[in-house]
Amino acid sequence: MIKPPDDRAPSASPFLTLAGPTAVGKTAQSLAVAEALDAEIISADSRQVYEEINIGTATPSDEERDRVPHHFINERSLQQSFSAGEFAEAANARIRAIQNRGRRAMIVGGSTLYLHALQEGLADIPDVDDAVRARLEERLDEEGAEALYQELQEVDPAQAAKADPTKTHRVLRALEVYHGTGKPLTSYHENQTPPPFSFVTLVLNRDRERLYDRINRRVDRMLERGLLDEVRAVMEMDGVALDEPPLSTIGYREPIQHLRGEIDKDEMVRLVKRNTRRYAKRQLTWFRRYDHYHWLDAETASPGTILRTYRRAASLASAPPSAADSSPADSSPADADAAGAAGGSST
Repeated sequence: MIKPPDDRAPSASPFLTLAGPTAVGKTAQSLAVAEALDAEIISADSRQVYEEINIGTATPSDEERDRVPHHFINERSLQQSFSAGEFAEAANARIRAIQNRGRRAMIVGGSTLYLHALQEGLADIPDVDDAVRARLEERLDEEGAEALYQELQEVDPAQAAKADPTKTHRVLRALEVYHGTGKPLTSYHENQTPPPFSFVTLVLNRDRERLYDRINRRVDRMLERGLLDEVRAVMEMDGVALDEPPLSTIGYREPIQHLRGEIDKDEMVRLVKRNTRRYAKRQLTWFRRYDHYHWLDAETASPGTILRTYRRAASLASAPPSAADSSPADSSPADADAAGAAGGSST
C-alpha cells in the first residue's frame, strides 16, 4: 500500500480530490461539491486537456464549465505533449493562483498517473541516451529476462525486490537508469522533493454490473453525438501521431482502426466497450494501492455525503498526530476495503 509522504509542506487544509473509474459519475457530483466549497476544478484527466477531442473524452460541457471554473480542459493541442510531470507542475501553480484569489481548488479525475504525480510527486530522473536502452534490449534478446533481473538484484536490490521479474519493461527501465546515470533508480525515488500540498482523496465506485452498464451506454451516446466525425477530423490533421497517446488510447484507437478499414463498425463498438470496462477495472486496482484513500458508493453518495466525508478526513489529517491517532476515523484502510467491496468492483 502507498502512504502519503510525511515531510510534504503543510497547507491550511488538504485539498479535496474526487476520483474514480471512468463513467462512475464524477462530473455530476463534482459540480455540486465545488459550488458548495466555492472551488475551482483542476481536471486530472490526461485527455480532456486536448481541445480537438471532446466526445470520446467525455469532456465537461460548456454549461458545466459555466457553473464552475475548470482548469486543464481544452488547453492544449494534439500537437503538444503534456506529461504527468508537466501536469503536476502546472497544477501546483494553478492551485497557488486559485488560493491567491481567495478560492479553493478541487481536483477531479481518474487519470492515475496524473493524480500520483500531483499527490505523491515524481522522481527527477535525468534523460538517458537512447543507445543505453537499445543495448539493454539487445541483451534481453541475447541473455534473457532472468539474466537482466539478476543484474538488477546486484545493482539495485531495493528496486529488484519490488519489481515483478516477468514485467521486463520495468526491469529494463531500472537498468536503463542505472547504466545511463550511474545511480540506482531507488536513489532518485528516495531523494525526490515532496509535493507542496496535501490532499484528501475520495474514490467513487459502483457495483460492477451497474458501472459496466453505464460504460456501455456512454459509448452508445458518444457514437450518437458524432464520435466518428470527431475522429475523422483528427485523422486529417497535420502533425498528429495516431499511434501515440492520446489517440492510441481507448475510445480513439478502435475508431481509427475502423476508419482505416481494419475492423467493421460492430467490432469497433464491441472493442471500445470491452476495453473501457477493462480500463475501469485497472483504475480500481490502482486506487486500492493507496491506503489513505476513502471509498464511497456512488449509488448512494450525495454531494452532502462527499462534503461530510471530506471535512472529517481533512480535520483528522490536519490534527496533531496524537489527536488523529486517538480519533475514530470514518475511513480506515479496513473500512476503505469494505467500502470498495460494497461497491462491487472486481480486481
